Amino acid sequence: MFTVSCKVIKLTDTHLALRYLPNLLTIIRLLLIIPISYSLLIERYHLALLLFIVAAASDGLDGFLARKFGWHSRFGAMVDPLADKLMLMAAYIMLTILGHFPLWLTATVIVRDLVIVSGAVSYHFLVGQYEFKPSRIGKLSTFLQIMLALLTIMHLTLLTIPTYISVALIFSVAVVTVMSGLDYVWVWSQKYRQETKRKS
Repeated sequence: MFTVSCKVIKLTDTHLALRYLPNLLTIIRLLLIIPISYSLLIERYHLALLLFIVAAASDGLDGFLARKFGWHSRFGAMVDPLADKLMLMAAYIMLTILGHFPLWLTATVIVRDLVIVSGAVSYHFLVGQYEFKPSRIGKLSTFLQIMLALLTIMHLTLLTIPTYISVALIFSVAVVTVMSGLDYVWVWSQKYRQETKRKS
């Protein structure tokens, strides 16, 4: 009986520990921002590509684990999208400094993210706790941004990407980024109106 109880306790402890695995992956992704940025800055593109792939894989894995096993947390809900934004912003800034991205594109990405973050913070203080759920167009925007950064780094290391593909992807990123920013503003403004009406 004692042996069975010990096994149950060990399994429970293991399960509790694994619950925090998505958060650990998010923290690892945050820590990778600096080496990715530095690798790009010194033009060590092979290393930057490897680290970027690791970061992207960790993002996919922590999302899968959270959905598959229900390992959701307040920390993950807030920090996971923030880690994605910071990583992409850092990569875009470095690639812009190196002349691979136009300044207006990076400015569009950064402004959109600042609008979303400032809106979420404002909602939190004006209304209360919020549940951040990325919209479909928001997910598409993030996906396209990642693909553009990834293909650009791959172009600098492994293979040649035709110019027309790069140009098409740049404008796609810009358009979808703006649309997703406007979508977030609309959705959160509607939520704000609903909450203020409900409380009044």
